[in-house]
Amino acid sequence: MRYTLLLNNAEPAEGEIDPDAITAMQAAFGAYGRALQAAGVLVAAEVLASTRSTTTVTIRSGDLQIQDGPFAETKEALAGVFVIDVPDLDAALMWAEQCPGAQYGVVEVRAAATSFIDGSWT
Repeated sequence: MRYTLLLNNAEPAEGEIDPDAITAMQAAFGAYGRALQAAGVLVAAEVLASTRSTTTVTIRSGDLQIQDGPFAETKEALAGVFVIDVPDLDAALMWAEQCPGAQYGVVEVRAAATSFIDGSWT
């Protein structure tokens, strides 16, 4: 079953985090990604750009609206995702617990209701 690990954390200002801390976290995420890959459970992983570069699109009101910035103002923002394919929720939670992002943010674990694979929804 596919699960998405959604990494949410506060967005630091430019220069707010010590470069050595950034290097250490990049190494931790690299090791985490390699562990997911070695276990054969990694489907995809993405680190997202800052919400400052976000553009939102909606047609809810019937008219196309395109806005700079995130739609919702929150203290934490979606920073990245890991899509994994594991047997059950317990396995997904085990991987979420090992995610370096859990040390400074929140890792939301959400099961995929359907997946678009090879041109069709499953």
